[in-house]
Amino acid sequence: MNNKLRNIGLGVLALSAVTLSSCSDSFLDEELTTQYSTEYFDTPEGLEDLTISLYGNIRWHFGYEWAYGITLYGTDEFTMGGDNTSWIWNTYDPALNPANYTTALGAPNGNCPGVSALWDEMYYGIASANTIIAKAEDVFTDEAKRKLCLAHAYFLRGYNYYRLAAQYGHFVIQNEPVNTVVRNFTRSTEEECWEQVISDLRQAYNLFEGENFTYGKGISWTKATAAHFLAKALLFRASERNNSWNSKYIEQDLKDAIEACTYAINARGGESGLVANYSDLYANWKGVDCDIEQTDEILMAAGHNASSATIGRFGNRTYNYFTMQFRTVTAQWTQRGQFIGGMEFQRCRPTEYAYAIFDHVNDARMWKTFRTIYGINKIVDKDLAAQKGLRLGDPSCVMILNTPDDNTYNNYKFGNATGNPTWKDDNNVLGNGAGKWAPASLVLYQNGQYVGNTFGTTATNASNFFAGINKTDDCSRTAEKGDAHRDVTMARLGETYLVRAECYVRQGEYDLAKADIDVIRKRAQWKAGEERDVYESADDYFETANSTANNTFNTVNEAGETIAATLIEMNKWSNPKKNTYYLSNPGLARTTAASDLTNWTFDNLPVEDQKVMDKLGISDKRERAINFILNERTRELLGEWVRWEDLSRTGTLIKRAKAFNSEAAGNITEGKHELRPIPQSFLDGLKNEDGSNLPEEELKAWQNPGY
Repeated sequence: MNNKLRNIGLGVLALSAVTLSSCSDSFLDEELTTQYSTEYFDTPEGLEDLTISLYGNIRWHFGYEWAYGITLYGTDEFTMGGDNTSWIWNTYDPALNPANYTTALGAPNGNCPGVSALWDEMYYGIASANTIIAKAEDVFTDEAKRKLCLAHAYFLRGYNYYRLAAQYGHFVIQNEPVNTVVRNFTRSTEEECWEQVISDLRQAYNLFEGENFTYGKGISWTKATAAHFLAKALLFRASERNNSWNSKYIEQDLKDAIEACTYAINARGGESGLVANYSDLYANWKGVDCDIEQTDEILMAAGHNASSATIGRFGNRTYNYFTMQFRTVTAQWTQRGQFIGGMEFQRCRPTEYAYAIFDHVNDARMWKTFRTIYGINKIVDKDLAAQKGLRLGDPSCVMILNTPDDNTYNNYKFGNATGNPTWKDDNNVLGNGAGKWAPASLVLYQNGQYVGNTFGTTATNASNFFAGINKTDDCSRTAEKGDAHRDVTMARLGETYLVRAECYVRQGEYDLAKADIDVIRKRAQWKAGEERDVYESADDYFETANSTANNTFNTVNEAGETIAATLIEMNKWSNPKKNTYYLSNPGLARTTAASDLTNWTFDNLPVEDQKVMDKLGISDKRERAINFILNERTRELLGEWVRWEDLSRTGTLIKRAKAFNSEAAGNITEGKHELRPIPQSFLDGLKNEDGSNLPEEELKAWQNPGY
């Protein structure tokens, strides 16, 4: 689904060839065609086709390394694993500058996200939106169709402008279709840019007619979608990053944001609109277009399916980024393949903060998000297997997520298979036999010290052995490195509650804020009857078409024989339905009782949150409350593509990165790194109307501080 009306490069806005999707079946039908001239958009059918193609623009965000590089790296939640493809975004090295970091400039490979990537791609969608907005009044005689297409156009333009403002601060406001080369623009201020974002999203909010799922529930943008992002934009304008100019907006923006959130929440059923089981947001994905992709909680998603015709330019590659290097650290006891939901690219390694911010006993989200066990799917050494009692399907990687006050494992030896680790499950907690040894194992704390980053086969500061998250896992891939088929959730009601809660805090309405937060925390509690050490994941599902007897994978059994196992067998052996809940909470009696996460106040925060406040040196009640919500956003939204913007918005990026991301701490600089550099490729193309170069001072005025 590639819609390119304007190519932005070297600072030039120009009309380029049009490609768009057919809408014969759905907006995911990506049979691309260039048979249409721009005159086609003077017809109702053409303009609706162009509207449907807007959904393709958002898939860009999840096609390559920028998915995590510009949204998660360099924050308190994630740092690098053993791969340094996008290292400049995590470390804020001087190589993160207006020029794209290429191999010619020293990049380790050609995949590092360029600072121009988001800038360029957002304008492709903006160009299409501009065409729809300019033509809709004259083209449509059907009022309902006109409003629907305009609502989509204003929403996509507002969303794309939102991403530009959040990352770069200011951008080019271009609201008219461009048919000629443009070389000079007026530099808009941040205040003007946020006004544009909010105006577009408000237009979309007013034009959408309720929750009319015109293009498919769980995918289509509706009034609630526009309301959610309108609220986020209003809150952004009212937040700390804009303190130098936003005072006249704050009071009304917070009121309007609360109103927008309230609409979205009520329109999607209030608390009953939330998925009841947190696992059903991500872990229990059961295949293409399954039920969890169609829930009321999802407000916006980048759509994908299994048709080869829908991959287009940007398939879903997010399954690559959160998984540790299980094959390497187990010395091949766990083989990789499409029968495991993630590839071992180990880009995003959770920080100590990301583990420690959870209540390890009572918060089910932790154990429904982190994957802590992989299974043996190949017997590497039959004699060792016989000695240790190992079988196919036994744990090969065991990751114990304990807490600093746990001394159980102080004298145990952990490590990867090549280091001959000696930890074993003496008490048969995992249920695969007392005294069983795992080829690779880790623990977070020994003797009160964090050691979770010291395991693996790479350097400590780039460990390739960690417990990753499962929110992007997809076992339906037709090949090990094939595109994922699942949708990527971009906004959901769980976040809407937290946005409204933050608005309430900023108004001093702490009781209302707590009520909204507790809606989310109640869902996060263990429900009565839940087994806490049962792990559910998208790995439990395996596409039938990939699991036939003829679709095999060569492995080795306990007798040392090479066998052709079916992929469904490999899937079963690789993915034990267990987690390390009881190993991580040693001494805790087995229970299926409900837990409670609502026993807190803003004056008496949970222990894990108070530790964060102490480390950050925060005592002011309002600041504590905002940081508590940031912590809650981690627990609820970990890895969901919003963290860098949240921290930049709230003025907490520098402090939190320095406190919790040692790789970022050395370079990150206040007054500079809260914004991204304006791309040099754009600046180089700016000219006077007569084609002469702009004065140096004018060019400098375009660039963000510090670059």
